[in-house]
Amino acid sequence: MELVEAINSRKSIRGYKPTPVPKETLAQVLETALRAPSAMNIQPWKLTILGGKVMEELKNALQDKVLAGEEGQPDFDPYPRLSGPYRERQVELAKGLFQLMDIAREDKKKRQEWILKMFRFWDAPNAIIISLDKEVNSFLSIFSLGTITQTIALAATNLGLGTCIEQEAVYYPAVIRQVAGIPESQKIAMGISIGYPDWAFPANKLESTREKLADVATWRGV
Repeated sequence: MELVEAINSRKSIRGYKPTPVPKETLAQVLETALRAPSAMNIQPWKLTILGGKVMEELKNALQDKVLAGEEGQPDFDPYPRLSGPYRERQVELAKGLFQLMDIAREDKKKRQEWILKMFRFWDAPNAIIISLDKEVNSFLSIFSLGTITQTIALAATNLGLGTCIEQEAVYYPAVIRQVAGIPESQKIAMGISIGYPDWAFPANKLESTREKLADVATWRGV
């Protein structure tokens, strides 16, 4: 797959086939992703790859936290409440997903099931947890985590895999540390669901919108 094709075809996948991704394939994705840009080449990222019984244990543990009504305490602050065009884009995405999934505004049961699926990494067979050592917790390090996350998603797309990048899955870092064996010296930044897309899953039909270049770019002297 050509790079531009991968960029244009990548999307957040929220429904997966149960088939686990072979370790060799996951390694191929990550070997490619390690070439991601890194400020001053410090390469601050740590990657924990989950599957099998560990993956199921984590899904169930996170689901239990949500059902118990425990408030998440992520290592990094989630988005504050958005306003203006940022809120409009967020609402547009949610409406599109709920329409495809036939989730009515007043249907509390289906909404709860959707939330649980989110915390279960969308029932993907595998996941990647991205973390970094607390001593390199700075803006440039966080920026570098963004570059490797994007590169993982593109490398996965190239191999016919789907991904979904989500912070909600790491809202309970203590649970993730316990199940995945991540040391206290690392801050957990992001989770990535990864697997073979189930294209029959309604939410996977969503094509999110993007702003026009003219609306976000300012040209000077060009």
